[in-house]
Amino acid sequence: MSSDLLTPTAEQMCFANLNGSCVKTTYSAGPRVILYTVFSIGAMLAVFGNLLVVTSILHFKQLHSPTNFLIASLACADFLVGVTVMPFSMVRSVESCWYFGPSFCTFHTCCDVAFCYSSLFHLCFISIDRYIAVTDPLLYPTKFTVSVSGICIGLSWILPLVYSGAVFFTGAHDDGLEELVSALSCVGGCRPVINQFWILIDLLLFFIPTFVMIILYSNIFLVAQKQAIKIANIGGKAEASGPNKARESKRERKSKRERKAAKTLGITVIAFLISWLPYMIDALIDVLGEFMTPSYVYEILCWFAYYNSAVNPLIYALFYPWFRRAIKLILSGQALKDSSSTIRLFS
Repeated sequence: MSSDLLTPTAEQMCFANLNGSCVKTTYSAGPRVILYTVFSIGAMLAVFGNLLVVTSILHFKQLHSPTNFLIASLACADFLVGVTVMPFSMVRSVESCWYFGPSFCTFHTCCDVAFCYSSLFHLCFISIDRYIAVTDPLLYPTKFTVSVSGICIGLSWILPLVYSGAVFFTGAHDDGLEELVSALSCVGGCRPVINQFWILIDLLLFFIPTFVMIILYSNIFLVAQKQAIKIANIGGKAEASGPNKARESKRERKSKRERKAAKTLGITVIAFLISWLPYMIDALIDVLGEFMTPSYVYEILCWFAYYNSAVNPLIYALFYPWFRRAIKLILSGQALKDSSSTIRLFS
């Protein structure tokens, strides 16, 4: 949405018959079609891509593992962004007006914040899971069980939902900013004003898990590199035979699979940070500068963050052969056959 796309043909009120209505910026036909197309593609990818991830993991028994359950729950959060957040934000962004009422604006903002932090907490727990799997593979099955994964999933949902509900449904987010809210508010707007205290809390909730993930993945890749060198040296020094050779081969395959999973999920974390960092930094600048960020810049940053929910399934499709095969089985209808849940997606 650069300056050549933002060429309003006329300015009118969002609600012409209401006093205090927001000013509406009307786009010409070309930019409107482009924006609706781009935003619709993102929403559909978020909905159908993540639905495929959840269906694949829950349907095929071979994919039932603590890590994959976390991934499926993460995909649920991204799916809900595509269902409850992106379609309404699309209308707000293109029409420059909020037509769904103040109550739904609060609900929309609450969902936006909750699902963002839910994704972040899922990724943080996944990084812990991968750290244990790579650094202590022998004890990993006893340390990170399905029950532990369930606890992590529960925390990743309950904490963000309680936090966002407590901040936005109670109105605590704009305490002390009543005059500013009154000056900025208009009928047809839906841009939350958040005071410095809650912005600080938001930043802490974002950056603390971020630093944890950066530290864990840095250690993961160092350990993975050492393991790869060690395996290569063992293979070069001695020729195993019989059961020993098979055992080493199996161990090597498992080690490679864990490293590849850690690499793929590391890319997912990087994509999340690239998507959300600009928005979080702008939120800090905005509250210090009395919310002077232009509305179109705010919309760009929002959609840059929303698109992260559409990117994750594409990452899995690129790096997980089992996901590509699961997609083929689901889309071809073979997943509807009896005993399809026992199909092996990898050796």
